[in-house]
Amino acid sequence: MKQSEFPRFDFAKRPIAPLWPLQGLAWVLSWLTVGPRKVKITKTNMDGIKPPYLLLCNHNAFNDFKIATMVTYPHRANNVVAIDGFIGREWLLRGVGCLGKRKFTNDILLVRNLRRVLQEGRIVILYPEARYSLCGTTAVLPDSLGKMAKLFQVPVVMLLMHGNHINSPFWNLKDRGVKGMEGDMRLLLSQEQMQALSADEINATIREAFVYDEYAWQKEKGIEITFPQRAEGLHKVLYVCPHCGTEYQMASQDDRLFCLHCKKIWHYLTNGSLKAEEGEDYFTHIPDWYEWERQLVRQEVEEGTYHFESTVRVDSLPNAKGFIDLGKGNLVHDAKGFVLTGEYEGEEYRVEKPVPSMYSCHIEYNYLGKHGDCIDLNTADDTLYIYPEGKEFSVTKIALATEELYFHQLRSVKK
Repeated sequence: MKQSEFPRFDFAKRPIAPLWPLQGLAWVLSWLTVGPRKVKITKTNMDGIKPPYLLLCNHNAFNDFKIATMVTYPHRANNVVAIDGFIGREWLLRGVGCLGKRKFTNDILLVRNLRRVLQEGRIVILYPEARYSLCGTTAVLPDSLGKMAKLFQVPVVMLLMHGNHINSPFWNLKDRGVKGMEGDMRLLLSQEQMQALSADEINATIREAFVYDEYAWQKEKGIEITFPQRAEGLHKVLYVCPHCGTEYQMASQDDRLFCLHCKKIWHYLTNGSLKAEEGEDYFTHIPDWYEWERQLVRQEVEEGTYHFESTVRVDSLPNAKGFIDLGKGNLVHDAKGFVLTGEYEGEEYRVEKPVPSMYSCHIEYNYLGKHGDCIDLNTADDTLYIYPEGKEFSVTKIALATEELYFHQLRSVKK
């Protein structure tokens, strides 16, 4: 079968209210995980707030879904879930009211279905960061969020959760057994405010509410992570050595983060901070190191020197039945955006994602243990998981570059 003939996921299918038996089961399963964690949920200005409303949640780990399930129960809610979450269980996710989405794409069908959910008196649960936070701080939020919320004309509620990244960071998903997680659920914008404010004002309010730093929270709460391998995987995020400036030579083992080029070593302490074994620390706070890397990428973008090109392996996910191996292709990422080319079953394909079409991109570290780290690019009818070959690259840098290219072009247009 040619790529153009693959059956496609039906995003137009009308979402249903979660089936009561499945909703009850979801609550039980969520409690079995979240209950022993002693999660404390503080509710502010929530008296009298009933569905329909839009619930916006920050996104750090799968436990986010479980906590949101518990705080909204027994009211019925519909979650927006990325298409890979539907693989092999589409019937189940649709049964609990989930709506499918391809990440970082404009989707009028989704907006239409979300509006239906609200008109039918239920809660819409949305994770607008659209990916797990890479280092426990806020990911980029789209400008379209305020416009969509304005269109819905229902109250906006915020659920800001703390502890899920510290317990199971995106760069190493192993459970660290953290207890004392917290969640702040509060009315962010009333229905009257939604009617009175502009989309830009709504965006500003949402962005202010979404500011968080999980490592600062950890230190404030005095939480110690004694997990022996707590640093393993951190080099996926912190890919540039601040001592020698070398890219792609960082590595990690047990509680150590180190550079293979200059041999500089940092220890990831139990309180979440970094300490150099010898000499200057450079960075003790993980998000500061990450933002320094962003500045380096921004400089490349502004100087016009950013360029990435690689032979890649490509998997297609046109529907929820599973991945289709498209073989090898070629990926270019530069000031024009992404260009992916390849051939499958004698049919050539070309996917172009210009800079203005993507304010960010989704990446995975060692995705499903298959081919390593990947970027996924989404079109209206396909999701392509792209695995660069070799070791001289970082998908974190590609994600940062996607954002910096977008904002650089936005600034240029405004000038």
